[in-house]
Amino acid sequence: MIAYLSLLQTTFSDRLLVNEPLARYTSARVGGPADALLFADSRQDLINMITFLVQHELPYIVLGGGSNVLVSDAGLRCVVVINRARRIKFNEEGDPPTVWAESGASLGLVARQAAVRGLSGLEWACGIPGTVGGAVIGNAGAHGADMASNLLVAEILHLNPQAVAIQPQQSTAMKGDELPKGLPVEEWSAQQCEFSYRTSAFKREAVKAVILSAKLALQRSTPQAVQEKMEAFTAYRRRTQPPGASVGSMFKNPPGDYAGRLIEAAGLKGTVIGGAQISPLHANFFINQGNATASDILALIELARRTVGEKTGVQLELEIQLLGDYES
Repeated sequence: MIAYLSLLQTTFSDRLLVNEPLARYTSARVGGPADALLFADSRQDLINMITFLVQHELPYIVLGGGSNVLVSDAGLRCVVVINRARRIKFNEEGDPPTVWAESGASLGLVARQAAVRGLSGLEWACGIPGTVGGAVIGNAGAHGADMASNLLVAEILHLNPQAVAIQPQQSTAMKGDELPKGLPVEEWSAQQCEFSYRTSAFKREAVKAVILSAKLALQRSTPQAVQEKMEAFTAYRRRTQPPGASVGSMFKNPPGDYAGRLIEAAGLKGTVIGGAQISPLHANFFINQGNATASDILALIELARRTVGEKTGVQLELEIQLLGDYES
């Protein structure tokens, strides 16, 4: 990849950083350097950059808000594309009313903007720290709702090898953009995304794609009613989830139980390794106390998995993704 740095510099110039530490781009505030870092400020930037990287066979990863991922201390030997495509458009007259957002938009911000307009349906998302694209990939959810229940259309840049030679069709999400040849832009329904608990066809890599935007269904209400519901959810979140730098919910809840309850019952609540701690407030959150490394957090992950498995027979499954090399 390093051989292509001059090409990246020539092509992207001021949008490129080399050997850039990733801790500042992740919610846990840990992570070593990326070989190269690019900033995509729009949906079209994202299309152009990914098309370039695919055409030149360069390994890459797209990061949005940096939540739900743990980047290793060794960093990433690839090009990291930081998704800052954040446009948001509401259609308040539609039936149902909808919101369209680029994939780098904050899902919490989208929810709060909907509330101001008296549009209901995204109250559950007011405290979600990630982006719209990440929420689609991971089927983010809270308070009994999730992206699968809101999504009307996910606009994707299709990366499957057999699709690369297909002439792209113009997406109806944003007409008028000139799309690069080679990678098709498609609109997928929620059914096509194959959502299940905290996952999708994209996260399972059954389909290789980059999320460009999403259109979400809303309902008409009043600003006061929506805001009151959001405030109740926010108050609950503050009572039950710790502040500070973390990856987010570490493990998926096993059927009929809660990962946090199992970790607490195993006697691990408050456990510290290095600069990382299993939260004393909610045991499914691992907190960076200020000087944690990815290795510290991984050690807590392994401890929790092993101890819960030994005590209960339940094998906890990660909700987050581990990125990079963790072998010492």
